[in-house]
This record gives sequence, structure tokens and C-alpha cells, in this order.
Amino acid sequence: MIRYSTIFLLALSVAAAGCGDSNVKNAPQGAQKTKEAVKRKGTIGFSALTLTNPFFKVIADNMKVEAERHGYDLIVVSAERDVKTQADQVNEFIVKGVAAIVLNPCDSQSIGPAIVKANKAGIPVFTNDLKYAGSEGEVVCHVATENYQGGKLAGEAMVKLLSGTGGKVAIIHFPQAESCQLRVKGFLEILDAHNAKSQGDKIEIVATLDGGGARDEGFKAAKDTIEANPDLAAIFAINDPSGLGARSALESVAKQDQVKIIAFDGQLIGKQAIRDGKIVCDPIQFPDRIGRSTVEQILKHFNGDEVPKEILIPSELYYKSDADKDPELNDIRIDKQS
Repeated sequence: MIRYSTIFLLALSVAAAGCGDSNVKNAPQGAQKTKEAVKRKGTIGFSALTLTNPFFKVIADNMKVEAERHGYDLIVVSAERDVKTQADQVNEFIVKGVAAIVLNPCDSQSIGPAIVKANKAGIPVFTNDLKYAGSEGEVVCHVATENYQGGKLAGEAMVKLLSGTGGKVAIIHFPQAESCQLRVKGFLEILDAHNAKSQGDKIEIVATLDGGGARDEGFKAAKDTIEANPDLAAIFAINDPSGLGARSALESVAKQDQVKIIAFDGQLIGKQAIRDGKIVCDPIQFPDRIGRSTVEQILKHFNGDEVPKEILIPSELYYKSDADKDPELNDIRIDKQS
């Protein structure tokens, strides 16, 4: 005879076994599988540019879920924008005998020798978001936002913003990153086309400063720019952290109503700033797709399938009207009220 307490414990254990982890944004179906449920096949090493920027954390989280779903562990380390640190991390991956290496290159040229070492060790190298621009080493596939297209969207948004008036614009750049170079290139191409046919509303670039892709450095770059150009009309920041740093700088000198900001990324903090009127708009990226697609290409390569050299994910403009109906931000609004 089975006791009722035993039945209850069995039911409780079944219920517990059905609980999954839903913390990763946009995680693929089946992500709740435990490591024990899938036979382990190897390890992938990922050296991120930085994990202090939420964008790269989302990439890493989605890579981890997708890798584990297919039987691979993912080691994630942060180079914190230092190419020597990243090269050392690649060496450590080689010593560990990882099956593949993924990089956000801290320097699009200088990371070359580290990639060559991985090549010689027979370990395939992939990049995402930031591209390797050298010729020494071989990268199997690069997965990223279509940054040039996104920069053109930012330029179109700036022309719309200053249409009829024109004005002075500053760019807060991160020139070490190839992705940011492409964003600025697309942005300037649209502004140049506008100015070529302008009827008195030309848009003048008065400064291009390195904001380091970070909030503190973005603050300093914007502060220096507004002091040198008190009649500044707008700022284009190459990512959300530098855009929010610029916003803080403008608030510190009571210029936040005069100078408008267009940023880039679509991180949660950026979307909140757009909803709150601190940033006009962003060409948004999809880091979850970048992370999953990177692992998908690695698995194709392991299977001997043909892998494209580059996969680009188009950006989309995101305004306050988009933020007002974004379910991700609605959840935040509810959380704050509860």
C-alpha cells in the first residue's frame, strides 16, 4: 500500500522537474534543458569586448543558451577593451583546447597575431558585432548588425530632426571599432547628400570626439563639445552609453532642451531614455539574434556545411511611439508601480 505522503512527494518532485530558467531574453525554445539532458560535446570560448555594456551581456547569454542546447559549454570572459588582455584570453582558450573561439575584437587590426595562433592550433575563430579587419589571421564567419545601414538610418533621422533649420552637430565616436566606423560613415553619407541639395538648412559637423563607447567618456566628450559650441543643435552618439553620458552633460549645463540626441543600439536603458524623451531615437540592434546566429554558424562549420563569411542583421529606427507600445518597457512600468 502506497502512503499518501509518498504520493505527495512524487507529485512535488515531478512539478519541480518541470520548472525552467526563463531569465535569458528571447531565449530559443528548449533553452530550459539542463546540461545533464544533452550529451556534452565540447567547449566554446568567447572573449567579449566588455561585459559592463549590457549589449555584450545579451549576446553572451544567448550564445550560452544556444550552445548548451546543442551540447556545448560556453566560457565567457571579458577583455574590457584591452587587446593584450584579449590576446592572453585567446592563449588560454588554446591551452584549454576549446572547439571554437568567438571574439569581439578590442582592436580590429592588433588582434591578428592572436587569431593566427588559434588558426595554427586548428581552432576555428568567429567574430561578432566587431569585425577583424586585418589580413594575418582567418575568421570563419562574422555576425553583426548592418552598421552602415544603421548609420544611414541615423542620418535620415537627423535630417528629419533638423529639417528647415539645419544647425551644428557633434559626433561622439568610438573610432577603434570597425562597427562604429561604419555607423559614422553611413551617417555622414546621408548628411552630405542633404547638404548637397540644401536650401539654407545645412547640417554642419563641428566636432567628432572619441567617447570610448562608455557613459563617463561620453559625458566628457559632450561637455567639451557644448563648451566649445554653445549653439550646438544635436549630437549623434554611436551607442546608448555614450548617448546617455552626453545627456547627463547637457543636463549639467541646462542645455538638454536645446541639444537633441540620436544614439544607436536599442539597449533597454536606451529604450527607456527614448520613452522618457532623453534621446530622440535609436537605430536598434538585435544582440539576441547576433548571439544565436553566431552559435548556429559554429555548429554548421562543425558539421562541414558551408558557412558565409559574413551575416549582417538589419537595424530599425525606434522612436518614442515604439517605446510606448514596447512590452518590455510596459513590464518595467508595472514593476515600478508595484
